Amino acid sequence: MAKDGLGSAGHQAEQEGEISLLDIVNFLTGAWKKLAIASILGAILGLSGWFFLGSYNAELVLNNNGGTDLVGWRSLQKSLPNLADQIIDESKVPEGQESLYRTLSNADWWQKNTLATYGMSKADTKDLASTAGLEAAGTSIVSLTITAGGSTKGKAIDNARGAKNFLLQGASYLAIKSLFSAQEAQLMSADADLAKKINNTQVELGYQQERLKSLESLAKRFPNEQKTISQVVDPKDSGAKYMPISTQIIAANTDINASKESLERLKDAQAQMVILRTWVKQVSPLMNGESYDGIALTKKLLEQESQLRATLNPSDPKSLAFVDGLRSTLLANDVRFSKGFEMNTAPTASKKGMIKATAGGLAAAFFLMLLALLGGRVWTSVKSGGAK
Repeated sequence: MAKDGLGSAGHQAEQEGEISLLDIVNFLTGAWKKLAIASILGAILGLSGWFFLGSYNAELVLNNNGGTDLVGWRSLQKSLPNLADQIIDESKVPEGQESLYRTLSNADWWQKNTLATYGMSKADTKDLASTAGLEAAGTSIVSLTITAGGSTKGKAIDNARGAKNFLLQGASYLAIKSLFSAQEAQLMSADADLAKKINNTQVELGYQQERLKSLESLAKRFPNEQKTISQVVDPKDSGAKYMPISTQIIAANTDINASKESLERLKDAQAQMVILRTWVKQVSPLMNGESYDGIALTKKLLEQESQLRATLNPSDPKSLAFVDGLRSTLLANDVRFSKGFEMNTAPTASKKGMIKATAGGLAAAFFLMLLALLGGRVWTSVKSGGAK
């Protein structure tokens, strides 16, 4: 009998510990008004937070008119954050744009907020019977879309314009910096290399002239062997010594003329290195971090090129060869970043996420109220159990 009493008590405790479907229905029937009111209040709070605290997103589209390609754009996405970080470290951020430049120094921002539109998407290729000749179109960039946020509509648009200006100015600066670094590297190695080539050519020219003297001496000793043939012969070939002496003399003279021409070319290159050295020394102050606006820097470099050109002899095309190539490169860079990216329409800004903020507030308030009601019910059960 004692065992039956204990079993009945245990069964009753198990029933008390279990939550039946009827208990859940009764709980929701009694609490639905509170849950509904809490959900409505949460949705209102979420909507209010979106209205007063939500940020605007501005979108700016740049048409790509030869400004960059796929490889160049990938390189810029990695280089521009480092440039922004360098500008911040050197305290050369434009006034009022400190927050924007801190954002631009984040590499992830460039991956998410600067998106390229390509000439041919994967969906387009599926609709075509043949993709022959379309490989280039698939990797060509049609436009770049820049998005930037801000607390107000005007601030978001200003940030988008600021990001666009930094992209163009920074990309132009990186291109000019690469050109200047290549010129400095050329100066470091070219002098020694040219001097070596000139010396080797002069030595070879001496041997060739001695060979010609020997052949002319033989021609005087054997005047009856003055026969010529139309066959092309290399005087260094082992069988050339069996050719007529007159033919060998012609070949030797040809080699001497070629060596003299090569020597003149090397000396011209050496003279151009003097002009290059003058140029590097002249523009070094501009390139040592004075300004990171590549578009403005290009215009200053063009002015420096004009000053250097004025010191050269205009009637000597050899001396003008370097400055002509330099001016062509600088003008190409200027056109690339001032005309290569075109903004046809003004940037637009909007505040997104209203539904998300409202739904988030509703769900949060609903679950918080649900937890509060369940906690109150559990606490009531605990108190009633303690009283028993």
